[in-house]
Amino acid sequence: MPAVNQLDDIIEAEMDLVKLLKILKNEPSYRLQQAKKAVFADLITDWSKVTSLPLSLRLKLARECPLTLKARIQTSSDQQTVKTLITLKDNLAVESVLMRHQDGRRTVCVSCQVGCPLGCRFCATGKLGFRRNLESDEIIAQVLFFGRYLKNQPTPEKVSNIVFMGMGEPFLNFENVIYAIRTLNDKNGFNLGIRHFSISTAGIIPGIKKLAREKLEVNLAISLHAPFDQLRSQLMPINRKYPLKQVLVAVDKYIRETNRKVMFEYLLIKDVNDSQECAFKLAQLMKKRLYLVNLISYNPTGDFAASPNNRIKKFKEILENQGVKVTQRWRFGGKIKAACGQLAAEN
Repeated sequence: MPAVNQLDDIIEAEMDLVKLLKILKNEPSYRLQQAKKAVFADLITDWSKVTSLPLSLRLKLARECPLTLKARIQTSSDQQTVKTLITLKDNLAVESVLMRHQDGRRTVCVSCQVGCPLGCRFCATGKLGFRRNLESDEIIAQVLFFGRYLKNQPTPEKVSNIVFMGMGEPFLNFENVIYAIRTLNDKNGFNLGIRHFSISTAGIIPGIKKLAREKLEVNLAISLHAPFDQLRSQLMPINRKYPLKQVLVAVDKYIRETNRKVMFEYLLIKDVNDSQECAFKLAQLMKKRLYLVNLISYNPTGDFAASPNNRIKKFKEILENQGVKVTQRWRFGGKIKAACGQLAAEN
């Protein structure tokens, strides 16, 4: 199995976009464009390198809007998975993960909250409780961190996808999440195509409705993990407030309004939700034109175990034979505790 690098690397990462806008408010508009290019496209870590800006402005930005943050990284020896734990301005910590896919994609999984209020039993973040929402800058910083990291590799790489599947529930921090997406999508900044963003929700129905009204062609994913209410409520207490049937009604309305495919994530947990009975019940729910099931091999967090490969294979075969569109994602970073919240919990 891949070996692990220790959590002892300190890397500079962040900025304060709000301060940046305030500092440049009275400057010519092109100064903001120069600054945005430096931060989002050139991925600088030091204002002194932005020679297009006057020296006096560079000094002011360095003093009032630093681009640094202490962030500890942990990397699997095959470099496939890199996890960072970023210390925020109030000394709370948040984590994000870089996943290197064999097809060349470089996906950053970002967090939107410190902790999470939902308390899903299979999730390490849920055990932390909820501290606060992340500001949009703190979300953006996670992406810039890995943008800089990939740029500085022996063969430079770029972030290709951003998924809101880290710590927290995105639809409980809706405004900051959407603002971060629009900023990172800005063609004059980070310039990542809008269809390269994915938001995963545990089924917050008001958020699903609000996303449809945003008219953003981001990808929506629903954390499902059980095909009937009794089991889903045991695993995900939020199901008591937003039961499965109501969530699916909201998803169908979202599809009618956007004509966009929706992915349903299903963690396969040994002897919990991986039976053939669960597979057949799931198939009954998922046989719709723009539904896609994504089976995920569980990254154990202590309370549960991952389904064995032969059971995953059988589960997938049942769905396929029932006419369900299904993909499979193997877990990343099991040896570096890359499941959501594991690293933050240790700290």
